[in-house]
Amino acid sequence: MGNGLSDQTSILSSLPSFQSFHIVMLGLDCAGKTTVLYRLQFNEFVNTVPTKAFNTEKIKVNLRNSKTVTFHFKDVGGQEKLMPLWKSYTRCTDGILFLVDSVDIERMEEAKTELHKITRLSENQGVPVLTVANKQDLENSLSLSGIEKLLATGELSSSTPWHLQPTCAIIGDGLKEGLEKLHDMIIKEKMNINTYYICSEKKKNVDMVLNAPPSVIRKCSLKFWTKNVFKSFRFTKP
Repeated sequence: MGNGLSDQTSILSSLPSFQSFHIVMLGLDCAGKTTVLYRLQFNEFVNTVPTKAFNTEKIKVNLRNSKTVTFHFKDVGGQEKLMPLWKSYTRCTDGILFLVDSVDIERMEEAKTELHKITRLSENQGVPVLTVANKQDLENSLSLSGIEKLLATGELSSSTPWHLQPTCAIIGDGLKEGLEKLHDMIIKEKMNINTYYICSEKKKNVDMVLNAPPSVIRKCSLKFWTKNVFKSFRFTKP
């Protein structure tokens, strides 16, 4: 007899504590990616130049409840010639931070195309996306509802968690709040993955693994598949 509470507690106690995350920063050139990166690192405005390839920084951020989290940021250039390389940087990332210029209405369609293209990739299914609406301090900036409509964020895959965050990279407004939201989305995704893993271990339920969401399957290691799934198959010679 019981309500299953002990099983749930056992599962949750088996989950690891996540304190380090890999984040890829994408977006069109001049959206403010590098400005955001160094605002987070130095807590002040830093003049930057267009990124020719990518910048990497490891930054510790104090989130709510005085929780310190380490983000490994990779800031990738947004020039047209670099966009085909974006997918190589998103492999095995924990989250995507996609910046848009809230003032540049003419390029919003291009930003939409690239946002949907990168989130549709099979390897990015389930990867949380924080869409950062930068330059919200300017009078001629688009409203959040306007940006959401132009980017068609509601049409993103149902397996892609997303959040639209207003920010001003120069003074840092909205950045911490955005990272907290991204952190929450990543943790929820990782909890789902680890719960599936632990449940399948406890129940030895192959069907549970095979019917897992794409994000779970994407994150599972070869060792996991060999131990839990492949050994259950019986192969016969043709």
